[in-house]
Amino acid sequence: VSDASGCSMIALLHTGAAKFPPNLLSRSRQAVSLLFPAGVLEGFRSILSRKLASHGFGASMAAMSSFPPQRYHYFLVLDFEATCDKPQIHPQEIIEFPILKLNGRTMEIESTFHMYVQPVVHPQLTPFCTELTGIIQGMVDGQPSLQQVLERVDEWMAKEGLLDPSVKSIFVTCGDWDLKVMLPGQCQYLGLPVADYFKQWINLKKAYSFAMGSWPKNGLLDMNKGLNLQHIGRPHSGIDDCKNIANIMKTLAHRGFIFKQTSKPF
Repeated sequence: VSDASGCSMIALLHTGAAKFPPNLLSRSRQAVSLLFPAGVLEGFRSILSRKLASHGFGASMAAMSSFPPQRYHYFLVLDFEATCDKPQIHPQEIIEFPILKLNGRTMEIESTFHMYVQPVVHPQLTPFCTELTGIIQGMVDGQPSLQQVLERVDEWMAKEGLLDPSVKSIFVTCGDWDLKVMLPGQCQYLGLPVADYFKQWINLKKAYSFAMGSWPKNGLLDMNKGLNLQHIGRPHSGIDDCKNIANIMKTLAHRGFIFKQTSKPF
């Protein structure tokens, strides 16, 4: 098969220009993958890219290879760490507050908010908490209170343009605990209001199960394993967990998954 004909076949299947029924399109792609080894296919794509670029179609080719557009302009990846012990102490208090601003078009991290928080009810971290999270006493001593951190979150949201009504953003967490239990529970205990933007979110575990057809019992570890991804950093570090969440989201988006809100309205 000549370069031209090979490129034409691949271009037809990858651009969606031909209005094939889904089952026929799938069979056609399988047939192409059998006829042409992966290396040959990449060669054809490279040739096709150069030919299209020479005719001013470079941007169109880039658009072809990108993933489907998401429903949100930005995803705000969040993962709290909180005071803890065995048996559990009450009330739990947030001690690490990280947020990654993920561009919904590129799925790349654009900005980071990261602060440690001083607990007030149980100001001394337990050995269990330090061992689990890697957060030592000196990292929370003298840090702002939760009320002060929430004020800084609001300032960061405004600076990043996330409070603009025309900008669609949503928080993403690994589970429902962070925004369904931890934040509203501590805010209620301290008599603090909960901002509306914290009241809707995407539970990554649910999104992963929709995309992959299996529930990740061990959270991030299972999701990374299921997607053949290396775990980033230390488990139960809030900022590292956020980076893993972002990496999993990017991988699912590249596979064509469209993220949707999973929380029920408050």
